[in-house]
Amino acid sequence: MVNNYFQKVRSFLLELDFQIMHEDEQERVFVVEKESLGIKNLVIGCTDPLLIIEQYLLELPTQTTEIYRSLLQKNRDIIHGAFVLDDTGRRVIFRDTLQMETLDLCEIEATFNSLALLLSEYSDQLIQFSKN
Repeated sequence: MVNNYFQKVRSFLLELDFQIMHEDEQERVFVVEKESLGIKNLVIGCTDPLLIIEQYLLELPTQTTEIYRSLLQKNRDIIHGAFVLDDTGRRVIFRDTLQMETLDLCEIEATFNSLALLLSEYSDQLIQFSKN
């Protein structure tokens, strides 16, 4: 069933006109991009029972309470997905997880649109965070 999920996600990506930059069926991972949405090097993992979508956004040069507060406040506005930090606490990532069993085209497209909207509305703030 896992391979079927991988192929299902692959067909959704192609239908949504994403460029598949890398795919590894053995590892069940895609790296995709879609310039028109501002999405580049988006990593998608097909790990049963979840589809994990991660987009690296920036590395924080300093850890300040104000930046964390702003990111957490913005999380409230994000329709699908959220800002997360990696294990170092310095890399900011957009992440969403979806159920593989019930995944459909509209659901995965909503995640991509949410990320694109976030990038278009909040990019100036993200750039400023990376410079602090």
